[in-house]
Amino acid sequence: MEIELAQDGLVTAVVMDPETKEPYTLHLSDHATGCFVTGVKLEYEQVLTDIAATCFEPDVFKSAQAKAIIAYVRETYGDELEFLWSKFPDNAVWRRKETRKWYGAILTVSRRKLGLPSDEVVEIIDLRIKPEQMNAMIDKKRYFPGWHMNKKHWYTIILDGSVSTEEICSRIDESYRLAK
Repeated sequence: MEIELAQDGLVTAVVMDPETKEPYTLHLSDHATGCFVTGVKLEYEQVLTDIAATCFEPDVFKSAQAKAIIAYVRETYGDELEFLWSKFPDNAVWRRKETRKWYGAILTVSRRKLGLPSDEVVEIIDLRIKPEQMNAMIDKKRYFPGWHMNKKHWYTIILDGSVSTEEICSRIDESYRLAK
């Protein structure tokens, strides 16, 4: 198998017949059957899956705000999102390297789960807060109790621009400090 990975992320793969040195293509046909073809198809798919898992980040979060804060965390703290749950591939966390404590989570949830009257799926960020600041923070318009987190120590922001990216980055910094 010859694989080419271009700088723009485009992957091309060709299975070569070792005897004829010609491209083998039966594994690309949905109609080809047999043990050999099936084996080649499974190996081909596994190699490409392994490359995708090793060389590429999941492109789960689509909003410009989510992408901006992911870039901010990467540049500021050198941390990458960790996708911990195969059952929930649209949920990820950041954690401090030295303590392994989470300081942020990005998730996709229905607005209804935040107490809003819509089933629209949105991207959210959960951040740490000092318990004594929680009541003053939560307004259920811009700031919500931490979704699927301890409501005493975590709050949620919808990544829809209702809170500026600059403010979210500042709040990420505070959450990072609290995760000591």
